[in-house]
Amino acid sequence: MLELQNICFRADDKDILTDVNLKIDDKFVAITGPNGSGKSTLLKVIMGINEPTSGRVIFDGEDITDLPVNERAKRGLSFAFQQPVKFKGLRVRDLLTIASGSKMDLDRDCSFLKAVGLCPRDYIDREINDTLSGGEMKRIEIAMAAAKGGKMSLFDEPEAGIDLWSFNSLIDVFENLREKTDGNILIISHQERILEIADKIVYLKDGKVARYDTAEVIMDEFGMRRGRGCKCAHGMEGESCNG
Repeated sequence: MLELQNICFRADDKDILTDVNLKIDDKFVAITGPNGSGKSTLLKVIMGINEPTSGRVIFDGEDITDLPVNERAKRGLSFAFQQPVKFKGLRVRDLLTIASGSKMDLDRDCSFLKAVGLCPRDYIDREINDTLSGGEMKRIEIAMAAAKGGKMSLFDEPEAGIDLWSFNSLIDVFENLREKTDGNILIISHQERILEIADKIVYLKDGKVARYDTAEVIMDEFGMRRGRGCKCAHGMEGESCNG
């Protein structure tokens, strides 16, 4: 279980997060809210990329507030950025082997690629470079998260910057991960289709938790379903909302 106790984060004389208190132990939890509400900052605080100004991060009963990123990774936390990092000279199979932390196993690595909708024969020996599209890189990074396993995987807007076809496939990937992974998933998203498969949603606004409840309750309360003339997670009205 992940517990955040009175988390505050301040940067450039501005409060980004204010007194965030959460207990997260559901299988699939989404974080959403208006742009600038502190979602990415919160995920980075959990992973240790950002150090909170005050408050504590408790993971599986242990206070990890002062632990560096690598120690949090050892305890089962993993993080996927909005823009996946490309490692020139490495192949897909190299990344999967590194992520799993064990010797190369072709059958195992191919199973991770299949799980994210990539043909192992076409991708296992591909170099990580600019010939891979944004959608392909997102899937490979998700496959790495699956290979690493662990207790909780953190995803920062995995749908950002990918085309519609890749996005539709991405939904299938997360539904598959939700069913098959042993760990928990914490994902930042604005997209209705991703929010709908969440067990719970954290709605952030102005750096605070405005509500933490089931997907159905949150989406109805904050008007995040299409065609209702209400504000979406971006804070946009009616037809202006495209996600």
